[in-house]
Amino acid sequence: MLLDVKHTTRYRFAAGTRYGLKQLRVFPKDRDSQRVLSWNVELHGAKHQLDFEDQHHNHVILASIEDGAEEVVVESAGRIETTDTAGVIGAHGGFAPLWYFRRSTPLTRAGRHVVALAAGLEENDDLLARMHTLSALIREKVTYKVGATAVDTTADQALELGAGVCQDHAHIMVAAARRLGFAARYVSGYLMMNDRIEQEAGHAWTEVYIEPLGWVGFDVSNGISPDERYVRLATGLDYTEAAPISGMRYADPLHKNDGEDVDTILVNVAVQQ
Repeated sequence: MLLDVKHTTRYRFAAGTRYGLKQLRVFPKDRDSQRVLSWNVELHGAKHQLDFEDQHHNHVILASIEDGAEEVVVESAGRIETTDTAGVIGAHGGFAPLWYFRRSTPLTRAGRHVVALAAGLEENDDLLARMHTLSALIREKVTYKVGATAVDTTADQALELGAGVCQDHAHIMVAAARRLGFAARYVSGYLMMNDRIEQEAGHAWTEVYIEPLGWVGFDVSNGISPDERYVRLATGLDYTEAAPISGMRYADPLHKNDGEDVDTILVNVAVQQ
């Protein structure tokens, strides 16, 4: 399948900026399940400084916010050829070893709710079926609800609340899989929805390393493994390492900051026949 993607992220600042940096993980990955045919990134209100590859084999752009900028716009667009591999990504790559993906993070710490969730799974020899069962159980316990959680909500907090979005589903799946001894990672990307082209956000899901298949994807929010409608952007231990855009900013102390930064995201994902 050929997918045309256009992703615009707009930051409006309440006070003049003196200094700021952004890390952009907005280049899709080339793997067996997807091939990048074309991709371009444009910056407005920020200056490209350098490119590097992080420990997860993510292509990262480091950009500095222009002095006095009141708005920064990041536009990325291109065409991706995708193949349905039933969620199987395959062999491990990147610089981080597999044991690294069994590490807990503040967002994926296995608190009492995650521990209880993992303990409720029956052990069996079919590891793939066990992960599908875990995915279905999370979807049953945590209702998809926009606004119920925040970007810093932990897996255990979302599980206790019983509501969240794809980021929360992914963090819970990562935390529970690691609790069960699996290497697991967070994935950011795009999903072409069947009922719309314009979307207000990207998407997130989980990948678990299962022998002998390698990395296998699980989209808890939709109850499936990723197919040809999905585009993988970045991977990491949790959201903080795979977020399409992250960074910091210092405002002019002489300006009164009367509000928060406003982050507006618009994603277009369309099939190209």
